[in-house]
Amino acid sequence: MNIIVLCGGLSAERDVSITSGTMVTSALRRRGHKAVLVDLYFGYPQHYDDPKGIFDTVYDDGIAAVAETAPDLEVVKASRKQFNDSRMGDNILEICRAADIVFMALHGEDGEDGKVQATFDMAGIKYTGSGHLSSAVAMNKEVAKKLFEVGGVKTPRGITVKKQDRDYENVGFPCVVKPRSRGSSVGVSVVKTPEEYGAALELAFKYEDDVIVEQYIKGRECDVGVLAGKAFPVIEICPKSGFYDYKNKYQSGLTDEYCPADLPAEVTEKLQRTAERVYEVLMFDVYGRMDFIVDETGEVWCLEGNTLPGLTPTSLLPQEAAADGMSYDDLCEAIIAHSLKKYGV
Repeated sequence: MNIIVLCGGLSAERDVSITSGTMVTSALRRRGHKAVLVDLYFGYPQHYDDPKGIFDTVYDDGIAAVAETAPDLEVVKASRKQFNDSRMGDNILEICRAADIVFMALHGEDGEDGKVQATFDMAGIKYTGSGHLSSAVAMNKEVAKKLFEVGGVKTPRGITVKKQDRDYENVGFPCVVKPRSRGSSVGVSVVKTPEEYGAALELAFKYEDDVIVEQYIKGRECDVGVLAGKAFPVIEICPKSGFYDYKNKYQSGLTDEYCPADLPAEVTEKLQRTAERVYEVLMFDVYGRMDFIVDETGEVWCLEGNTLPGLTPTSLLPQEAAADGMSYDDLCEAIIAHSLKKYGV
């Protein structure tokens, strides 16, 4: 198949996305597909006469590793050579329409928030993963929490604090402060004292005007991927210091991960069934990954669902798939196969 692997964009998670896309592109080529890696923000930079012709030319613009901190998006903007104010490159729709399917390797805004999916739906472009509605719902942690409550999914109590507010509420200490619609723990703080609260809010407000403040749940951090409605084995995440922030997520050796997680059988079962329930409640398609805390009593708390989980060398979903006997290349193929079923292919 002719496949565009779409990555990058104007997101704090663009480096993670490009690394995911680079790995996916290599995997698909190993399987005999004509896969082309393209940055959503910059578009395809090489000259072509026919967009279908780009699948016969190998062009890559990937990076080898994710830096310790999120990229400076002003620097990214300044390096753009196209003269348009769109968050899409000039030729994105044209080249994506020429593909048999677009593999969505995007993370964060401009990918996980449903805007690109909605645009592609309007343009008749096939793509992998969840549609625009479930993407938007899952990315907005305030809305997702409300759906969890309606759907019977236990989640930490939380409030939304707006940047224009003067008297910032809190839910008691310790608590977690995070932007409402971001991923990869960008702008997230674990706050232990009132003195730390203001600084944590200011950090989160750098990324978004609406911030979620939720109760801190002490326990074991676990994740469960779901493919076509069925849960993978549970993975437990144990950062060597601090919490599972951006640096600990993507810098090799800073976090220990155990898959399958060493948990009582009944807790494992509850995590997997809850992950499948979250998949239903948030209206996911094809695949996703759910973040959990298992507290000291064995209770399972869902933090969020991710419609486009990372596919980097340190990402959790490929590790879970491997524990289930599925290689990285098999996982990429399965995502495409299940996505095409949405379109009756």
